[in-house]
Amino acid sequence: MVYPGKNHKQYETPKRRFEKSRIDDENRLVIEFGLRNKRELWKAQSTLRRYRRAARDLLALKSSVTDEALIARKEDELLGHLAKYGLLPEGAGIGDVLAMKTENELERRLQTVVYRKGLARSPKQARQMITHGHVAVNGRKVTIPGCRIRKSEESEVVYYGNSPFTGEAHPERGRIMSGGRQ
Repeated sequence: MVYPGKNHKQYETPKRRFEKSRIDDENRLVIEFGLRNKRELWKAQSTLRRYRRAARDLLALKSSVTDEALIARKEDELLGHLAKYGLLPEGAGIGDVLAMKTENELERRLQTVVYRKGLARSPKQARQMITHGHVAVNGRKVTIPGCRIRKSEESEVVYYGNSPFTGEAHPERGRIMSGGRQ
């Protein structure tokens, strides 16, 4: 029996350690999204794997169980959760869950949202700004770059109230606004 409060691994490592095509894909994603290490990528892949497994279980349930209300409720629950986090559009179906890519999950990280909104020049700078406490979500300071941002919270990602980046006179702010060419 396992103690329920005990921390457990949130990711699964690859089966083949030295597969060149997988390593190349992982390196591309680590650079593109500014991840610290491959463990962060593997966590995103494991989360995606759980969503796909739930979708496959729903498809299997549709073929075996005749309780349409139960199936519809579970399907709405899964699709609603994915739509709330912006992983899928509102009218998506189970097939769209199975077609999701790792990039969809990585796009919802706070680090990526800060970079895409133009609050930082690069994903690495976005990560540093978050860990140093310069970014807030809904007015609350968030210092976790891997925090998943809901679709409704995306517009609320701003510089933290007393951060030096809130002032227009900050020299780095000018570089960020000009795209880093100063």
